[in-house]
Amino acid sequence: MARLIGTRLATSVITLFLAAFFVFFAVQALPGDVAQQLLGQNATEEAVATMREQLGLDANVWVRFAEWLGGAVTGDFGTSLVSGESVSGTLWTAFSHTLLIAVPAIVVGIGLSLVLGVWAGSRRGTSTDSGISLIALVAMSIPEFVVATVLILLFAIIAPIFPAVVLGGPDASLSELLPAIVLPAITLVIAMAAYIIRAMRSSTIDGLATEYATTAELKGLTRRRVLWRHVAPSAILPVLPVISINVAWLLGGVVVVESVFNYPGLGKLMIDSVSTRDLPILQAIAVLSALVYVTVNLIADLLALAADPRQRTLHSSRRRSRPAKEASA
Repeated sequence: MARLIGTRLATSVITLFLAAFFVFFAVQALPGDVAQQLLGQNATEEAVATMREQLGLDANVWVRFAEWLGGAVTGDFGTSLVSGESVSGTLWTAFSHTLLIAVPAIVVGIGLSLVLGVWAGSRRGTSTDSGISLIALVAMSIPEFVVATVLILLFAIIAPIFPAVVLGGPDASLSELLPAIVLPAITLVIAMAAYIIRAMRSSTIDGLATEYATTAELKGLTRRRVLWRHVAPSAILPVLPVISINVAWLLGGVVVVESVFNYPGLGKLMIDSVSTRDLPILQAIAVLSALVYVTVNLIADLLALAADPRQRTLHSSRRRSRPAKEASA
């Protein structure tokens, strides 16, 4: 188990390094001169050269990559080209705002999706299964911005219960953000739940068809007990990759949803940075998104290894078979 965890951690570190490498050099390959853009087209060559020196753009690209990577490891992503503020401070503020809508959406969305998926799978072919499957398919077919627009129309205009947008921007206080997280969170729950429901339904149907589920029922256990005590815990394992992808999608900043609600999260910050060509912030957002995806998938892998002894046995048998093959060769 320790070796498997070490292998996963090493793979995650390598993935993060490659992501940082490609992000940095992809940004450097973008057309145009950052110093020229900041100063304007009428700037003199001397002013542009001075600005490039101040920004460190006159140094060797590999030296700049090493310095940037060293700062990124310690959480220092440099200074914003637009505001002149610390990129790390701006980034963590936006990420904390994203967490305000992502965490409730994750808790409610995953819990509700797993229950509905098990419920639909256990009643395969009934009206309950058809109704849940139809709702999931409709939710998968409707884009997030349409769901967000309908929610704004219903709960911010027709029945003004929640605010439609955040007016305070990145400097909005917690008291201003809390009422505004409800509609974005509901939008995210609808967007992510459909995929998990479909996956959990299929996994539950497969679990109910296994020999251990049939044997448990033949021994006298009620179908309800077999379903929730034996089938559901095993059925979650194949769904973990789907859950991890959706969680990483939420934590990485939901661009469309945050733009519709003018919510000052990571996705909104990315849109603003693209429009102003604030490259240090874009680099930091890309690295943070890669870190989120790697971390969430690593947690999902470790949970699968801890919950399913067959995977640990499979890896152990592979390691034992290699020396035998080498000896026979």
